[in-house]
Amino acid sequence: MTTTPDTSSSILIVDDMEENLVALEAVLGSLTQKVVRARSGEEALKAMLREEFAVVLIDVLMPGMNGFETAANIKGLDQTKDVPIILLTGASVDPNYAYRGYTVGAADFLIKPFDPWLLRTKVNVFLDLHRKNRQLAAQAEQLKRLLTNENRPGATETDQAAGASTSTSTSTSTEARGAEEARASADVPESAAASATSGAAKAHGETEAHRETEVAGGPPEGPVPHPTTPTAPATATATAPGDAARLADIAGQLADLELLLRDASSIDRTHLADRVAELEEAVGRLLVQRET
Repeated sequence: MTTTPDTSSSILIVDDMEENLVALEAVLGSLTQKVVRARSGEEALKAMLREEFAVVLIDVLMPGMNGFETAANIKGLDQTKDVPIILLTGASVDPNYAYRGYTVGAADFLIKPFDPWLLRTKVNVFLDLHRKNRQLAAQAEQLKRLLTNENRPGATETDQAAGASTSTSTSTSTEARGAEEARASADVPESAAASATSGAAKAHGETEAHRETEVAGGPPEGPVPHPTTPTAPATATATAPGDAARLADIAGQLADLELLLRDASSIDRTHLADRVAELEEAVGRLLVQRET
């Protein structure tokens, strides 16, 4: 199975001997990271300025700029000062090399020959730290953008405008509902007024008819027949259900008419109201007779 190299972070190996570079590439090949070579300290510094590395492995004994000087220069640059460094050296070296290496800023110090598994483990730890640091940096940048957007003056004005728009819409809908309720409430008085107007018109017509009767020949001797009062046959012993309903309706109308006429100040209208009351009593007696 072919493993795709992880290009998110690279490893830099620095040594002046070709065989040492080949051996390091073989040991680190299983980590699937990109491995970059450098044959001197100067070449290593140039490489680190061109790209980002997760960890650097440097041989201590090199001609020209040795491993300690190379590590010190790397830690002296702002762009590369946070890159971890592992120093590599042979067995027949000064015992103080390890102390000197940690003094210049090295993260670890290994003596050749070293265990390949141990070297891979140490390098893998630094690779994980590098990935996590990149993730933290990305999250910090995202949080910074969010805070910047929240503190932007235009953002507050936009939020206020949106709130004002919502408030206006709510007020408009409330006013519309109030207008509809007012119109619905107005329908009831209008219906009552129409009913009262119709009753008053009917009463006025009856009053005029009564006056014409008095002018022509005086008031009739018997009860004044109502235009809408049906005359039941003398021989009828029972009233149909439809006639009973009409009689009840007439009685209700006569009662309403009586109340309207009694509110008037005219003497003739009061007299007519008395006659209507007599008609109402007559209709009541008819209903009682029907029930018995």
